[in-house]
Amino acid sequence: MTSIQLPHCGLYAITDGPRTDLSTAVSQALAGGARVLQYRDKTADAARRHAEAAALKQLCDAHAVPLIVNDDVALAVAVGAAGVHLGRDDDDVAAARVALGPGAIIGVSCYDSLERARAAAAAGADYVAFGAFFPSPTKPQAARAPLDLLRQSATLGVPRVAIGGITPDNASSLVEAGADFLAVISAVFAAPDVRSATQRFARLYPAD
Repeated sequence: MTSIQLPHCGLYAITDGPRTDLSTAVSQALAGGARVLQYRDKTADAARRHAEAAALKQLCDAHAVPLIVNDDVALAVAVGAAGVHLGRDDDDVAAARVALGPGAIIGVSCYDSLERARAAAAAGADYVAFGAFFPSPTKPQAARAPLDLLRQSATLGVPRVAIGGITPDNASSLVEAGADFLAVISAVFAAPDVRSATQRFARLYPAD
């Protein structure tokens, strides 16, 4: 596994599935100040997904940004990614830790559940993600999480990621409520200018 560590805060950019310009778009997001990148592709094309994840790892390494693989521990291991993000139906934290090693970054989707976040943190998750905080074009049926969940989770002892319909116009409320990271898909990768869109989010957090 790569030795790149999770930063303290910032934009957590998530790719939006198959696209012919994936590497170019990710390069622009990294140049714009994305602090974490998640490779998210729900298709079954294993060969393409492996090739893309391996290419993105090289890009991320060049920017000292951790590459997180969505839902696929085996792919994360295969390309030497920094870690994996687990959802409700994926491997548990303990199994992922065995596969990825003690230095890996393991994140867990906790939706609108503080109890799930407490369990994930206790199991050794490196961060927890809450959302959707706003209507999400990626997951329109996602459960809505209340803004106060970020305040209630302040004592968990792990970074908290906010996700779901986040734009530069509504993001400041999440930062003020305690979100360490803003996880963004559409507002970055569907933007006409990916680098500029990323910069707008990056400016919400002070530079390390």
